[in-house]
Amino acid sequence: MTDAHCHVSAEDPSVREFLIGRDFFGVHPQDSGCADVAEELAALEARLEGSPCAGVGEIGLDRLLVREVSPAMQGLFEAQLALAVRFGRPVVLHGAKCWGRVVEAVRRLAGGGIPFLCHGFSRSGGLVPEIVELGGYFSVGPAILNDHAVNYRELAKRLPCERLMVETDRTADNAADCPSVRAVLEKLAEVRGVPADELERATDANADEFLGGHRPAGSKT
Repeated sequence: MTDAHCHVSAEDPSVREFLIGRDFFGVHPQDSGCADVAEELAALEARLEGSPCAGVGEIGLDRLLVREVSPAMQGLFEAQLALAVRFGRPVVLHGAKCWGRVVEAVRRLAGGGIPFLCHGFSRSGGLVPEIVELGGYFSVGPAILNDHAVNYRELAKRLPCERLMVETDRTADNAADCPSVRAVLEKLAEVRGVPADELERATDANADEFLGGHRPAGSKT
């Protein structure tokens, strides 16, 4: 069972995680305003050179806390994406209220050359075919457990199984209240009308494919 987006180690030894500090590196868009761009890019380049299996993420754009994407946020995102392309690494993307712009940047700068995961994707299904065409994956998170999230569940039904993963977005701050990845997977299986063990095998296989067949150092199986 793979938690496709988790920032801290899981207590459940059956959970495989791959967004942990030593595996994926990048500046979150909400931190872009206080980042020293040159310093951060140099550090990211050094980490990628020193960690052949590491990916880039999470990176992207975010309008949850600001009305508009700043040039600094856009520039930092695109520079990090360009490094991922240069090193041929998988990318975890963040696109809160900005998925159209994020996908446009991926098309322009990556052109389908690297795999990427749309973390917490909640946009309407209109972008799904383009994301699939470009080599993208989707992770479904704890919002699937909300009985009022009708649109989100409807989207989760339609995402292609061969590009689907599940996540908790668990952090040190929310660990006590965060649902388990097992709960997310079982609800998603129920919503899609498939057996949970079948969906688990599919999402694990998708995670391996996204990572190029390499499990990160320190991941659990």
